[in-house]
Amino acid sequence: MVKTIIVDDEHHVRVTLGRMLKKHCPHVKVIGEAESVLQAHELILRKRPDLILLDIHLGDGNGFDLIRKFETPGFKIIFITAHDQYALQAFKVSAVDYILKPITAEALIEAVTRAGNILRQELLIRLDALESNLYPENRHKRKIVIKTQDKIYLENLDHITHLDSDGTYTRIFTTDTGEIMTSKPLKEYEEMLVESGFFRVYRSYLINLAHISRFDKNEGGYVILTNKHQIPVASRKREELLELFEEFIK
Repeated sequence: MVKTIIVDDEHHVRVTLGRMLKKHCPHVKVIGEAESVLQAHELILRKRPDLILLDIHLGDGNGFDLIRKFETPGFKIIFITAHDQYALQAFKVSAVDYILKPITAEALIEAVTRAGNILRQELLIRLDALESNLYPENRHKRKIVIKTQDKIYLENLDHITHLDSDGTYTRIFTTDTGEIMTSKPLKEYEEMLVESGFFRVYRSYLINLAHISRFDKNEGGYVILTNKHQIPVASRKREELLELFEEFIK
């Protein structure tokens, strides 16, 4: 069941959407309605929906004002509006779809079906990652979920060579997928991976110890990884790194 909230400042639109969903999308459950940014924000915090059907122009702001109130929205968004000039902005915030009024049953069914498929995919990925990480003795099976603006990766930890801080973003380098840019800061990944053979060798670098090819003491000290990347090692981290590396390869 897809828990859904309808946000539109016109009552008749909310009624129409509710009826259409009940008739054509039985797997959708409308758990609330709102006519303003303030009402919608409070409702989302209380109800924790899977999906928002969201108008652009609301009484006290617009749909984008609502989205900005959530650092990482835990719901999917389908914009339903009479204005076509916001489509590009809508997809920049990862909207599932952008439907123009008047609403047709076909357009609504297609958009809601797409949202449901994405939600199911994300659930399967979370379950897969959880199952893999329940068994730390099978390190080769452990995985991590990495979210970007438009994709979700389920990456094997053994395939990650290192992570590089890029301001508030993090670049994750892998042997199979290549480079992945994510909006999480490096510190969050360090806390997540420190007990899985990863080590912060420098302010902006977190490396996978299993991918160290060699350690070079010249020029202040740096490691060469299996992907040929050369990563600097902070002087205060050198001895700790060598001890960890020796322990890791026993």
